[in-house]
Amino acid sequence: MVDTQHPLTLLLNSSVGDRDLCKIQYHFGEFGNYSLVVKTLSTSTQTVSCDLIVNEGPVNSYLPILFAFLVYMGILAILIAGRLLMKIDPVRNWVFKKLNPRATDRMINSELGSPNTTDSINCDPTPQSWSTGSRQRLRSLDTFRGLSLVIMVFVNYGGGKYWFFKHESWNGLTVADLVFPWFVFIMGTSIALALGSMLRWGSSKWKVLRKILWRSFVLILLGIIVVNPNYCLGPLSWDNLRIPGVLQRLGFTYLVVAALELLFTRADSGTWEGQFPALQDVLPYWPQWIFILVLETIWLCLTFLLPVPDCPRGYLGPGGIGDFGKYPNCTGGAAGYIDRLLLGEKHMYQHPSSGVTYQSTMPYDPEGILGTINSIVMAFLGLQAGKITLFYKDQPKQIMSRFIIWGVVMGIISAILTKCSKEEGFIPINKNLWSISYVTTMSCFAFILLLLIYYLVDVKKWWSGAPFLYPGMNSILVYIGHQVFANYFPFKWKMQDSQSHAEHLVQNLTATTLWVVISYILYRRRIFWKI
Repeated sequence: MVDTQHPLTLLLNSSVGDRDLCKIQYHFGEFGNYSLVVKTLSTSTQTVSCDLIVNEGPVNSYLPILFAFLVYMGILAILIAGRLLMKIDPVRNWVFKKLNPRATDRMINSELGSPNTTDSINCDPTPQSWSTGSRQRLRSLDTFRGLSLVIMVFVNYGGGKYWFFKHESWNGLTVADLVFPWFVFIMGTSIALALGSMLRWGSSKWKVLRKILWRSFVLILLGIIVVNPNYCLGPLSWDNLRIPGVLQRLGFTYLVVAALELLFTRADSGTWEGQFPALQDVLPYWPQWIFILVLETIWLCLTFLLPVPDCPRGYLGPGGIGDFGKYPNCTGGAAGYIDRLLLGEKHMYQHPSSGVTYQSTMPYDPEGILGTINSIVMAFLGLQAGKITLFYKDQPKQIMSRFIIWGVVMGIISAILTKCSKEEGFIPINKNLWSISYVTTMSCFAFILLLLIYYLVDVKKWWSGAPFLYPGMNSILVYIGHQVFANYFPFKWKMQDSQSHAEHLVQNLTATTLWVVISYILYRRRIFWKI
């Protein structure tokens, strides 16, 4: 068995003189059968020929993705056609006769808007309004959050066992590496809108701070419970309790960014009168930027200057057999060392993505302590997007132009840090480390994607945001639910062929679709689980 994700180089060496006899580079396909035929051409000169023969051709493993895409496009076409038919008077009148008129009228004429405050189970620092004169919710934020969440659920369920739906082994990006930072980004955007709204509606800063502390505590507590599933078998055991996790990082990041914004936010987000009006969403908050720059300086100093036993200073590699096996116990460099020192090896993630490719044996947590600094930076950049919508409210062209500028700036910074390469840059893009280049790259994508969704959903209103809007408005419930019920039917069942991409894809897409349907039903019933 050989790896089919990347091209491989087969090298045949001579047992005498350590001389290369032949070298073949080939990209093998999945489920193909190959033979390497070696023929001796001259015994005196040890000349050989190497030929790769395809005994059985590989299968096209991407056909299930194409078929799934066509199925979902067909469903979408049917829904669009049905909506257009409902605009025809005879059809609508026929439906009125067949269904409950009141329920049907509510189904047809309702708009996807913000839930009333009294309908929520609890308060949630998501935007209740974004302008002083309107309680209209920015649907693009919920749509973006829901899109990130749906991809996250699909990836966590297995992503059809395709390599690009799994996290990158170390440096680089896959689809799976995109969603978590986008979720952090949109959380920061929601903070800007929510805190300003709370203060404008008369809440004191102390009251808001208590809500921030409570929500952070609940997120961290839920995260510890969710990532330690042995609670189903008995009490949580501290001996092997994993401390870091997704919700834990979200909770701590939310605490820092929300508290930082609360300290400097103003109830009135009107136009700033200063020498540089083009920077009115930046200059009034210069202490925040200083704080973030100090945090980033701390990350850089710890990452590149902290002495790590038996490891080179500033090491950013995966350990194991990476770097020709020179540093097998240095996985993550300073980030891994700090986690092992402060948390202990048994309280970290035991199966990092670097283990398969680089055969690293050290535990490493991608949601560790040092990387949390850059998740704060990511959320702060999302906070900046929220401030843009506040400062330029009712000016969509200004909002979109600012999103473009920030996206381009972040992209330029990423290009400089990485030298536009996967391995050769000053700071490679790395999700495990949450490197600063990873943050700038993801924020570049986030600004551009938010721009597109904002234009389609809130400006032109060509798209309602469905179906992603529904899980986006019940994100905590969907995330925790998909983790808790991951191994239960109908989200998982025994497959006939565990090696089949098609079976895995059907199972993972079914599970993800079910959560979208559940969130839609909850939306229709106005049930929103908020913290």
